[in-house]
Amino acid sequence: MNLSERFAFLAEWYDPNASLCRRYELLFYPADGSVEMHDVKNRRTFLKRTKYEDLRVEDLFIGNRVNVFSRQLVLVDYADQYTARQLGSRKENELIQFVTSGPVIAMEILRDDAICEWKKLLGPANSGLARTEAPESIRALFGTDSIKNAAHGPDSFASAAREMELFFPSSGGCGPKNTAKFTDCTLCIIKPHAINEGLLGKILMAIRDACFNISAIQMFNMDRANVEEFYEVYKGVVSEYTEMVTELYSGPCVAIEIQQNNAAKTFREFCGPADPEIARHLRPKTLRAVFGKTKIQNAVHCTDLPEDGLLEVQYFFKILDN
Repeated sequence: MNLSERFAFLAEWYDPNASLCRRYELLFYPADGSVEMHDVKNRRTFLKRTKYEDLRVEDLFIGNRVNVFSRQLVLVDYADQYTARQLGSRKENELIQFVTSGPVIAMEILRDDAICEWKKLLGPANSGLARTEAPESIRALFGTDSIKNAAHGPDSFASAAREMELFFPSSGGCGPKNTAKFTDCTLCIIKPHAINEGLLGKILMAIRDACFNISAIQMFNMDRANVEEFYEVYKGVVSEYTEMVTELYSGPCVAIEIQQNNAAKTFREFCGPADPEIARHLRPKTLRAVFGKTKIQNAVHCTDLPEDGLLEVQYFFKILDN
Protein backbone atom coordinates (compact mmCIF):
# COMPACT_ATOMS: atom_id res chain seq x y z
CA MET A 1 0.00 0.00 0.00
CA ASN A 2 1.22 3.51 -0.84
CA LEU A 3 1.72 5.12 2.57
CA SER A 4 1.65 8.64 1.13
CA GLU A 5 -1.56 8.18 -0.85
CA ARG A 6 -4.37 10.53 0.06
CA PHE A 7 -7.78 11.38 -1.34
CA ALA A 8 -9.06 14.95 -1.29
CA PHE A 9 -12.66 16.18 -1.36
CA LEU A 10 -14.49 19.45 -1.01
CA ALA A 11 -17.05 19.02 1.75
CA GLU A 12 -19.79 21.24 3.12
CA TRP A 13 -21.13 21.43 6.66
CA TYR A 14 -24.18 23.43 7.70
CA ASP A 15 -23.46 25.41 10.84
CA PRO A 16 -26.82 25.74 12.63
CA ASN A 17 -25.53 28.36 15.07
CA ALA A 18 -24.43 30.76 12.35
CA SER A 19 -26.98 29.57 9.77
CA LEU A 20 -24.11 29.22 7.30
CA CYS A 21 -22.85 26.49 5.00
CA ARG A 22 -19.12 26.15 5.66
CA ARG A 23 -16.79 24.54 3.14
CA TYR A 24 -13.78 22.36 3.97
CA GLU A 25 -11.13 20.38 2.21
CA LEU A 26 -11.34 16.84 3.58
CA LEU A 27 -8.25 14.65 3.22
CA PHE A 28 -8.38 10.91 3.79
CA TYR A 29 -5.27 8.72 4.09
CA PRO A 30 -6.22 5.08 3.38
CA ALA A 31 -2.92 3.67 4.68
CA ASP A 32 -3.84 4.36 8.31
CA GLY A 33 -7.44 5.59 8.04
CA SER A 34 -6.59 9.10 9.17
CA VAL A 35 -8.35 12.33 8.19
CA GLU A 36 -7.40 15.98 7.96
CA MET A 37 -9.55 19.05 7.33
CA HIS A 38 -8.84 22.59 6.13
CA ASP A 39 -11.18 25.59 6.23
CA VAL A 40 -11.38 26.70 2.58
CA LYS A 41 -12.53 30.28 3.17
CA ASN A 42 -10.07 31.11 5.96
CA ARG A 43 -7.26 28.98 4.52
CA ARG A 44 -6.31 27.41 7.80
CA THR A 45 -6.15 23.94 9.31
CA PHE A 46 -9.40 22.98 10.97
CA LEU A 47 -8.46 19.42 11.99
CA LYS A 48 -4.91 18.11 12.15
CA ARG A 49 -4.27 14.67 10.70
CA THR A 50 -5.97 12.26 13.08
CA LYS A 51 -6.80 8.58 12.87
CA TYR A 52 -10.54 8.03 12.37
CA GLU A 53 -11.76 4.45 12.07
CA ASP A 54 -15.37 5.20 11.08
CA LEU A 55 -14.53 6.41 7.56
CA ARG A 56 -13.71 4.08 4.66
CA VAL A 57 -12.74 4.55 1.03
CA GLU A 58 -16.13 3.05 0.05
CA ASP A 59 -17.82 6.03 1.73
CA LEU A 60 -16.02 8.57 -0.41
CA PHE A 61 -18.09 9.60 -3.41
CA ILE A 62 -19.76 12.78 -4.59
CA GLY A 63 -23.13 13.41 -2.96
CA ASN A 64 -22.53 11.17 0.04
CA ARG A 65 -22.81 12.34 3.62
CA VAL A 66 -20.09 11.29 6.03
CA ASN A 67 -19.70 11.86 9.73
CA VAL A 68 -16.32 13.03 10.98
CA PHE A 69 -16.21 13.37 14.75
CA SER A 70 -20.00 13.94 14.90
CA ARG A 71 -19.90 16.60 12.20
CA GLN A 72 -21.96 15.64 9.16
CA LEU A 73 -20.24 16.59 5.92
CA VAL A 74 -21.65 16.48 2.39
CA LEU A 75 -19.04 15.60 -0.24
CA VAL A 76 -19.70 18.07 -3.06
CA ASP A 77 -16.67 17.69 -5.34
CA TYR A 78 -13.20 16.23 -5.79
CA ALA A 79 -10.45 18.54 -4.53
CA ASP A 80 -7.75 17.27 -6.92
CA GLN A 81 -7.40 15.39 -10.19
CA TYR A 82 -5.78 12.36 -8.57
CA THR A 83 -8.84 11.71 -6.39
CA ALA A 84 -11.16 12.26 -9.34
CA ARG A 85 -9.24 9.74 -11.45
CA GLN A 86 -8.81 7.14 -8.74
CA LEU A 87 -12.20 7.24 -7.05
CA GLY A 88 -14.42 8.92 -9.62
CA SER A 89 -13.83 6.34 -12.33
CA ARG A 90 -14.17 3.45 -9.87
CA LYS A 91 -17.49 4.68 -8.55
CA GLU A 92 -18.81 5.59 -11.97
CA ASN A 93 -17.87 2.19 -13.41
CA GLU A 94 -19.62 0.38 -10.55
CA LEU A 95 -22.70 2.54 -10.98
CA ILE A 96 -22.81 2.14 -14.77
CA GLN A 97 -22.37 -1.62 -14.46
CA PHE A 98 -25.25 -1.86 -12.00
CA VAL A 99 -27.65 0.49 -13.82
CA THR A 100 -27.14 -1.38 -17.10
CA SER A 101 -27.45 -4.84 -15.50
CA GLY A 102 -31.23 -4.97 -16.00
CA PRO A 103 -34.35 -2.90 -16.71
CA VAL A 104 -34.97 0.44 -15.00
CA ILE A 105 -38.11 2.57 -14.76
CA ALA A 106 -37.82 6.29 -15.55
CA MET A 107 -40.52 8.65 -14.27
CA GLU A 108 -41.34 12.32 -14.69
CA ILE A 109 -42.50 13.54 -11.28
CA LEU A 110 -44.45 16.79 -10.92
CA ARG A 111 -45.09 18.90 -7.82
CA ASP A 112 -44.02 22.24 -6.34
CA ASP A 113 -40.25 22.27 -5.69
CA ALA A 114 -40.14 18.75 -7.13
CA ILE A 115 -36.35 18.31 -7.17
CA CYS A 116 -35.92 19.23 -3.51
CA GLU A 117 -38.95 17.24 -2.33
CA TRP A 118 -37.90 14.14 -4.31
CA LYS A 119 -34.42 14.33 -2.79
CA LYS A 120 -35.99 14.44 0.69
CA LEU A 121 -38.14 11.43 -0.12
CA LEU A 122 -35.11 9.54 -1.47
CA GLY A 123 -32.90 10.20 1.56
CA PRO A 124 -29.07 10.11 1.66
CA ALA A 125 -27.30 8.36 -1.23
CA ASN A 126 -25.81 5.76 1.11
CA SER A 127 -28.64 3.48 2.24
CA GLY A 128 -26.86 2.64 5.49
CA LEU A 129 -26.69 6.32 6.38
CA ALA A 130 -30.29 6.78 5.24
CA ARG A 131 -31.48 4.16 7.72
CA THR A 132 -29.96 6.25 10.51
CA GLU A 133 -30.86 9.76 9.34
CA ALA A 134 -34.06 9.24 7.34
CA PRO A 135 -35.45 5.79 8.25
CA GLU A 136 -38.70 6.33 6.33
CA SER A 137 -36.96 7.37 3.10
CA ILE A 138 -36.96 5.27 -0.07
CA ARG A 139 -33.27 4.44 0.14
CA ALA A 140 -33.52 3.48 3.80
CA LEU A 141 -36.45 1.16 3.15
CA PHE A 142 -35.40 -0.39 -0.16
CA GLY A 143 -31.65 0.23 -0.69
CA THR A 144 -28.66 -1.79 0.45
CA ASP A 145 -25.63 0.48 -0.08
CA SER A 146 -24.46 3.52 -2.03
CA ILE A 147 -24.76 1.77 -5.42
CA LYS A 148 -27.85 -0.41 -4.92
CA ASN A 149 -29.78 2.40 -3.28
CA ALA A 150 -33.15 1.80 -4.97
CA ALA A 151 -33.67 5.08 -6.84
CA HIS A 152 -31.97 8.07 -8.41
CA GLY A 153 -32.86 11.73 -8.44
CA PRO A 154 -31.17 14.79 -10.05
CA ASP A 155 -29.44 17.37 -7.86
CA SER A 156 -30.30 20.47 -9.90
CA PHE A 157 -32.61 21.90 -12.56
CA ALA A 158 -29.86 21.45 -15.14
CA SER A 159 -29.39 17.78 -14.25
CA ALA A 160 -33.15 17.22 -14.27
CA ALA A 161 -33.50 18.79 -17.72
CA ARG A 162 -30.62 16.74 -19.11
CA GLU A 163 -31.95 13.47 -17.69
CA MET A 164 -35.50 14.19 -18.83
CA GLU A 165 -34.20 14.80 -22.35
CA LEU A 166 -32.42 11.44 -22.30
CA PHE A 167 -35.50 9.42 -21.37
CA PHE A 168 -38.29 11.62 -22.76
CA PRO A 169 -36.88 13.61 -25.72
CA SER A 170 -38.62 16.93 -26.32
CA SER A 171 -38.07 16.43 -30.06
CA GLY A 172 -40.68 13.67 -30.01
CA GLY A 173 -38.10 10.99 -30.75
CA CYS A 174 -37.68 7.78 -28.83
CA GLY A 175 -35.73 7.43 -25.60
CA PRO A 176 -34.08 4.16 -24.53
CA LYS A 177 -35.63 1.00 -25.97
CA ASN A 178 -38.54 -0.45 -24.02
CA THR A 179 -38.26 -3.89 -22.40
CA ALA A 180 -41.14 -5.73 -24.09
CA LYS A 181 -40.34 -9.38 -24.89
CA PHE A 182 -43.28 -10.15 -27.26
CA THR A 183 -43.33 -13.83 -26.21
CA ASP A 184 -45.75 -15.73 -23.93
CA CYS A 185 -47.44 -12.41 -23.21
CA THR A 186 -50.69 -10.57 -22.75
CA LEU A 187 -51.62 -6.93 -22.25
CA CYS A 188 -52.95 -5.12 -19.22
CA ILE A 189 -54.00 -1.46 -19.32
CA ILE A 190 -54.52 0.41 -16.09
CA LYS A 191 -57.28 2.85 -17.02
CA PRO A 192 -57.20 6.65 -16.60
CA HIS A 193 -59.72 6.75 -13.76
CA ALA A 194 -57.55 4.35 -11.72
CA ILE A 195 -54.44 6.46 -12.40
CA ASN A 196 -56.34 9.60 -11.37
CA GLU A 197 -57.53 7.93 -8.15
CA GLY A 198 -53.97 7.02 -7.14
CA LEU A 199 -54.44 3.27 -7.60
CA LEU A 200 -51.47 2.61 -9.89
CA GLY A 201 -49.12 1.42 -7.16
CA LYS A 202 -51.72 -0.78 -5.49
CA ILE A 203 -52.67 -2.45 -8.77
CA LEU A 204 -49.02 -3.10 -9.67
CA MET A 205 -48.41 -4.62 -6.24
CA ALA A 206 -51.48 -6.84 -6.62
CA ILE A 207 -50.20 -8.07 -10.00
CA ARG A 208 -46.75 -8.73 -8.54
CA ASP A 209 -48.16 -10.49 -5.47
CA ALA A 210 -50.14 -12.79 -7.77
CA CYS A 211 -46.78 -13.89 -9.27
CA PHE A 212 -47.27 -12.40 -12.74
CA ASN A 213 -44.11 -11.19 -14.46
CA ILE A 214 -44.25 -7.53 -15.52
CA SER A 215 -41.80 -7.47 -18.43
CA ALA A 216 -42.61 -3.99 -19.79
CA ILE A 217 -44.51 -0.95 -18.50
CA GLN A 218 -45.13 2.48 -19.99
CA MET A 219 -47.53 5.40 -19.59
CA PHE A 220 -49.43 6.64 -22.66
CA ASN A 221 -51.72 9.56 -23.48
CA MET A 222 -53.92 8.13 -26.21
CA ASP A 223 -56.00 10.13 -28.67
CA ARG A 224 -59.48 9.13 -29.77
CA ALA A 225 -58.33 7.69 -33.11
CA ASN A 226 -55.84 5.36 -31.39
CA VAL A 227 -58.42 4.16 -28.88
CA GLU A 228 -61.03 3.53 -31.56
CA GLU A 229 -58.48 1.54 -33.55
CA PHE A 230 -57.46 -0.47 -30.48
CA TYR A 231 -61.08 -1.16 -29.43
CA GLU A 232 -62.30 -1.82 -32.98
CA VAL A 233 -63.06 -5.47 -32.20
CA TYR A 234 -65.69 -4.33 -29.66
CA LYS A 235 -67.48 -1.93 -32.03
CA GLY A 236 -71.02 -3.11 -32.70
CA VAL A 237 -70.52 -5.98 -30.24
CA VAL A 238 -70.42 -4.26 -26.85
CA SER A 239 -73.15 -1.72 -26.10
CA GLU A 240 -70.75 0.33 -23.95
CA TYR A 241 -68.26 0.78 -26.81
CA THR A 242 -68.53 4.59 -26.97
CA GLU A 243 -68.13 4.97 -23.20
CA MET A 244 -65.15 2.57 -23.24
CA VAL A 245 -63.45 4.71 -25.87
CA THR A 246 -64.14 7.94 -23.95
CA GLU A 247 -62.69 6.51 -20.73
CA LEU A 248 -59.45 5.28 -22.30
CA TYR A 249 -58.54 8.64 -23.86
CA SER A 250 -59.77 10.74 -20.90
CA GLY A 251 -56.29 10.83 -19.34
CA PRO A 252 -53.02 8.92 -19.07
CA CYS A 253 -53.16 5.13 -18.95
CA VAL A 254 -50.43 2.59 -18.18
CA ALA A 255 -49.80 -0.34 -20.53
CA ILE A 256 -48.14 -3.46 -19.15
CA GLU A 257 -46.77 -6.55 -20.86
CA ILE A 258 -47.54 -9.56 -18.67
CA GLN A 259 -45.56 -12.75 -19.18
CA GLN A 260 -46.85 -16.09 -17.96
CA ASN A 261 -47.68 -19.54 -19.24
CA ASN A 262 -51.07 -19.27 -20.96
CA ALA A 263 -50.84 -15.57 -20.14
CA ALA A 264 -54.07 -14.25 -21.69
CA LYS A 265 -56.35 -16.81 -20.01
CA THR A 266 -54.61 -16.74 -16.63
CA PHE A 267 -54.46 -12.96 -16.40
CA ARG A 268 -58.02 -12.50 -17.64
CA GLU A 269 -59.19 -14.74 -14.80
CA PHE A 270 -57.18 -12.65 -12.35
CA CYS A 271 -58.85 -9.45 -13.63
CA GLY A 272 -62.33 -10.93 -13.12
CA PRO A 273 -65.68 -10.13 -14.79
CA ALA A 274 -65.90 -6.81 -16.65
CA ASP A 275 -68.65 -5.57 -14.30
CA PRO A 276 -67.11 -4.90 -10.85
CA GLU A 277 -70.46 -5.53 -9.11
CA ILE A 278 -70.65 -9.00 -10.58
CA ALA A 279 -66.95 -9.50 -9.83
CA ARG A 280 -67.47 -8.63 -6.17
CA HIS A 281 -70.14 -11.33 -5.91
CA LEU A 282 -68.46 -14.06 -7.95
CA ARG A 283 -64.70 -13.30 -7.76
CA PRO A 284 -64.19 -10.87 -4.83
CA LYS A 285 -60.37 -11.01 -4.89
CA THR A 286 -59.95 -10.11 -8.57
CA LEU A 287 -58.57 -6.75 -9.73
CA ARG A 288 -61.90 -5.42 -10.97
CA ALA A 289 -63.70 -6.48 -7.80
CA VAL A 290 -61.16 -4.68 -5.63
CA PHE A 291 -60.40 -1.58 -7.71
CA GLY A 292 -63.28 -1.22 -10.21
CA LYS A 293 -66.24 1.16 -9.92
CA THR A 294 -68.47 0.56 -12.93
CA LYS A 295 -68.45 -1.58 -16.05
CA ILE A 296 -66.69 1.30 -17.83
CA GLN A 297 -64.42 2.38 -14.98
CA ASN A 298 -63.42 -1.15 -14.04
CA ALA A 299 -59.75 -0.34 -13.30
CA VAL A 300 -58.10 -2.48 -15.99
CA HIS A 301 -58.38 -3.74 -19.54
CA CYS A 302 -57.07 -7.21 -20.26
CA THR A 303 -56.79 -9.21 -23.47
CA ASP A 304 -59.87 -11.39 -24.02
CA LEU A 305 -58.62 -13.92 -26.59
CA PRO A 306 -55.28 -15.78 -26.36
CA GLU A 307 -54.51 -15.07 -30.01
CA ASP A 308 -54.85 -11.31 -29.38
CA GLY A 309 -52.33 -11.12 -26.54
CA LEU A 310 -49.26 -10.53 -28.70
CA LEU A 311 -51.15 -8.21 -31.08
CA GLU A 312 -52.27 -5.93 -28.24
CA VAL A 313 -48.78 -5.83 -26.71
CA GLN A 314 -47.32 -4.96 -30.12
CA TYR A 315 -49.88 -2.18 -30.60
CA PHE A 316 -48.61 -0.34 -27.53
CA PHE A 317 -44.93 -1.28 -27.35
CA LYS A 318 -44.14 -1.28 -31.08
CA ILE A 319 -46.68 0.93 -32.85
CA LEU A 320 -47.56 3.61 -30.29
CA ASP A 321 -44.11 3.70 -28.69
CA ASN A 322 -42.54 4.44 -32.07
